[in-house]
Amino acid sequence: MNSALPEFRAPSGVERVFNRVFGFLVGLGLGYSYNYLLQVRGRKSGRIYSTPIDLLELGGKRFLVAPRGRTQWVRNVEAAGEVTLKKGRTRQKFRLRPIADADKPEILKAYLDNFKREVQRYFPVAAGSPVQAFGALAPNYPAFELIAE
Repeated sequence: MNSALPEFRAPSGVERVFNRVFGFLVGLGLGYSYNYLLQVRGRKSGRIYSTPIDLLELGGKRFLVAPRGRTQWVRNVEAAGEVTLKKGRTRQKFRLRPIADADKPEILKAYLDNFKREVQRYFPVAAGSPVQAFGALAPNYPAFELIAE
């Protein structure tokens, strides 16, 4: 882990409230085409947790990226191995394939370039930076390819 970045960047109180409200709206079917409500079973409690996410589509594949690092949803995803993406009445179940650090730079660059407004504050490089700038950052940002079930 890069010592300049913490393993997990916790949301502020305002961000937690925003995530709840925005997650509720996305769950109703509102939001951009890339906004989904990620649902995953808790690794300890077994209950279903939800969080709004921005889904990256790149090269015909779908990716989840955790801009805050190894968050609770990442730990739950790692334990469960599957997630459900919800938007309105539509639910899609996926298995997950963790992305190796060596394969992350292109994905991280695309994620930051596409969702700059939402996630720039979590990256120490600017959107539009060359793909090489993301190589050293890769271990700090969990990423998964979604595989339809």
